[in-house]
Amino acid sequence: MTATVLHLTGPVLVGPDDVRAEAWVVGGRLTFEPPTAPGGAVETLAGFVLPGLVDAHCHVGLDAHGAVDDRTSEAQALADRDAGTLLIRDAGSPADTRWIDDRPDLPKVIRAGRHIARTRRYIRNYAWEVEPDELVDHVRIEAKAGDGWVKLVGDWIDRDAGDLTPCWPVDVLTDAIAAAHEEGARVTAHCFGEASLYDFAAAGTDCIEHATGLEPETIAQFAAQGIAIVPTLVNIATFPAIAEPAREKFPDYHRRMIDLHHRRYATIGAAHDAGIPIYVGTDAGGSLRHGLVAEEAIELTRAGLTESEALYAACWGAREWLGRPGLEEGADADLVVYPADPRLEIRVLDAPQHVVLRGRDIA
Repeated sequence: MTATVLHLTGPVLVGPDDVRAEAWVVGGRLTFEPPTAPGGAVETLAGFVLPGLVDAHCHVGLDAHGAVDDRTSEAQALADRDAGTLLIRDAGSPADTRWIDDRPDLPKVIRAGRHIARTRRYIRNYAWEVEPDELVDHVRIEAKAGDGWVKLVGDWIDRDAGDLTPCWPVDVLTDAIAAAHEEGARVTAHCFGEASLYDFAAAGTDCIEHATGLEPETIAQFAAQGIAIVPTLVNIATFPAIAEPAREKFPDYHRRMIDLHHRRYATIGAAHDAGIPIYVGTDAGGSLRHGLVAEEAIELTRAGLTESEALYAACWGAREWLGRPGLEEGADADLVVYPADPRLEIRVLDAPQHVVLRGRDIA
């Protein structure tokens, strides 16, 4: 049976400023050349065409208690897909989700392996929990297990100190990041507070998740080194609820979390103004539901990014950063179609008209 040819009548947004009038999907791949003899049905999709969106901090196979079964993982991936997310950087999961790669109806996933955390310094059942003398070896293992990324937990509440503190000595961290790079992987890290960011910058990290503790000196360091951030502002919105149970027992931690939440938009806005690369990530899969990519893009506009810049962080820019194609001749046709121009109105991302994955109009 001959596959349906899709005629994309555009505008086709190949890039923020690269707009084509039309394109086609033939044999599951994108082309800008009209097919001479389609040989089957032709379906027309009208609207603003974008590369599939990217959630650069997502956890398929994880919920608030740890690893989930395949049926739950499937539902998570479908929720992301139906929201227009067709490329996921899974920033740590204890579940084996490699089976997703064999499902043409599910988003493409770039995995960071399992989180690596300090013993008793992270959420139970999420991470490999190790001591500093074990860190380098575990980084090498996860670098080989993932798809070019390793995820570290850089800070968490230290109950003896009663506050957020860094998890790793900077010399060990430096060796661990060097080991990841030797294995061909990049490193990202969960960091809420201020202190851990100095250490990760000094150690040569590639990315930081959340990054709420950025301040002028680390902003300058990140900008100079090209360290990317994925703010996950939809998750940072939950800081007051996270902090409230600690109000009496750990007042310093409570105050810090409330302060980080209060200044979150100013912090990310200052990072953007300094030229730090910023990408959209939702932190879905822990306590947050999947399918929040539009909400996170909107949050970035509240931090001072223009709508076009927020779209770049969720689309073209994120794909380039992760080394995956967008709307390119001969590439897999992974795209979304909207009724209006999301460069001008970011909220349109919340309701895609069509989701095309590997050339199939599936949602």
